[in-house]
Amino acid sequence: MKVLVIGGGAREHALCRSLSLDPDVTALYCAPGNAGIAEVAELHPVDALDGAAVARLAGELGAGLVVVGPEAPLVAGVADAVRAAGIPCFGPSKEAAQLEGSKAFAKDVMAAANVPTARSYVCTTPEEIDTALDAFGAPYVVKDDGLAAGKGVVVTDDLAAARDHALACDRVVIEEFLDGPEVSLFAITDGVTVLPLQPAQDFKRALDGDEGPNTGGMGAYSPLPWADPKLVDEVMATVLQPTVVELRRRGTPFSGLLYAGLAITSRGVRVIEFNARFGDPETQVVLARLKTPLASVLLHSANGTLDVEPPLTWRDDAAVTVVIASHNYPETPRTGDPIEGLGEVAAQDAPHAYVLHAGTRREGDAIVSAGGRVLSVTATGKDLTQARERAYKAVSRIRLDGSQHRTDIAQKAAAGS
Repeated sequence: MKVLVIGGGAREHALCRSLSLDPDVTALYCAPGNAGIAEVAELHPVDALDGAAVARLAGELGAGLVVVGPEAPLVAGVADAVRAAGIPCFGPSKEAAQLEGSKAFAKDVMAAANVPTARSYVCTTPEEIDTALDAFGAPYVVKDDGLAAGKGVVVTDDLAAARDHALACDRVVIEEFLDGPEVSLFAITDGVTVLPLQPAQDFKRALDGDEGPNTGGMGAYSPLPWADPKLVDEVMATVLQPTVVELRRRGTPFSGLLYAGLAITSRGVRVIEFNARFGDPETQVVLARLKTPLASVLLHSANGTLDVEPPLTWRDDAAVTVVIASHNYPETPRTGDPIEGLGEVAAQDAPHAYVLHAGTRREGDAIVSAGGRVLSVTATGKDLTQARERAYKAVSRIRLDGSQHRTDIAQKAAAGS
């Protein structure tokens, strides 16, 4: 089949890499893509938020499946436009994507489905904000109700900072702080059948030791040797399946990738947030471990036939990804700096380590930075220790002026395993 992937980050590069290795995929396109994706897919320009333009491009290319990567096009209804053109599309409808597009909507769905989550208030006035902050106390958890590209959440002990963030949002969700480690669990669903993937953990803070500001994610690893072996079954029963059932009951069935961000608290598993698409950078490590060819699974989700898909199979390998970010990320990042060493990684570290591009573009013969998170250096190994060593060895070969990366991705988990 011919597949068109929408997006241009490291998540889309990971998706394109997996699809390019799938023998069922006869042609692979990506719009708009990036310099790295161009090595495995044919790139086409498109406004990813324009559903009509995406549907038109898919028709011109003869795509048998469109995969929408980022959240903004899903919340804008791009998947609806593609399906209206008669083309199978992996990704939820505009209405179902509100599970990520509105924190308040997600809380409402969770309450109706009896899904365990943090207690919260939805606030729109300064008075409501002050009442909520006072009710929960520090640490304060303040979430912009809408999409904020991974930067809409503030967790702080500073009351003034929490209040300032809340006042800057039109509508805000203020909730109790959840203790315990965080886990990301993805599931592919067609609105009825739910297929869980393997759990991963990502690192939100910019600096080692979970210091510094929140980012879109500075690295990830999978599997989680410290997690309860029954975790996936428990989350399926208490979170994923009930949420899918509730959305179908409301007449807005969720088809695509349902992502549960979880806290493993002293009182049990709690949902921090839902996303309506593959997470970045967790996708990079989860797909590195997936043995089942990807295209048929995504197509079955799009066509409502996921019940015929056999259970997913996984490699025994562990996977680690380390994000290389540009100077000054997550504030206003510097772009346009040349990236060197990519060829060295390809020549010396493949196939165990490889580079997935996030914010890059080609300028003549050079590849330069074009965003805050620039590269996801991903590696596999027999365990997390070997995967870490391979990932950081590859990172050491890459030269990008002023770049930054965390040196402790998966360190504790590797030591504990």
